[in-house]
Amino acid sequence: MHVTRHTQIADPRLIDQLWSLYVRAYLPTAQDTVTHEMLDRSEFMAQIGLETNRSWVVWDGKLPVAMTLIATDVRSTRWLSEMYFEKHFPERMKAGQVHYIVWAVVDPGYVAKGAVIHLGKHALAVEAQDGALLVFDTPESNQPKETGGSAELLVRLARMVSDAELLPITVQRYFAIDFSPKQAQPEPGSDVDSSDRTVSTG
Repeated sequence: MHVTRHTQIADPRLIDQLWSLYVRAYLPTAQDTVTHEMLDRSEFMAQIGLETNRSWVVWDGKLPVAMTLIATDVRSTRWLSEMYFEKHFPERMKAGQVHYIVWAVVDPGYVAKGAVIHLGKHALAVEAQDGALLVFDTPESNQPKETGGSAELLVRLARMVSDAELLPITVQRYFAIDFSPKQAQPEPGSDVDSSDRTVSTG
């Protein structure tokens, strides 16, 4: 396996290869998560085309098997609030050190073959050199508890290249109010018949 680094990807063949990997790898998460986790192709292409984004790709021969995309300017993403980071991490924002993992995907067939380690060691070494505050989010399907899960995996990878600390930032929960019609059961003595018409009692 080998790793390549890219910015402003424009080669149509490479885009097709990376898009295919992205869809294969992300589909299970998209099906198990309430948020719009998986980008559509135009959103995907916009992200890999930005000069402030870094793309890292792990290859098995000529086949891409893992990739991550890291935004080095959070103002160029629609997922993070720059005002939050300006308030809570003002010096890091001023220094341009707040970076964001837009995605990290691994072909399901290569998860156990070291692709994650290849990806992490290369991409995270550069983030460590930059002194980045590397922000990421992960759905409950990948992080069912506060400990373990994707967060634990990522911080272990980070510690392979530098001292690193995991900073929990926030949790977002989703709820729904269900207004679907229920089959009403009239109570004894009700003045509503089975067709829901009001019955006159004279």
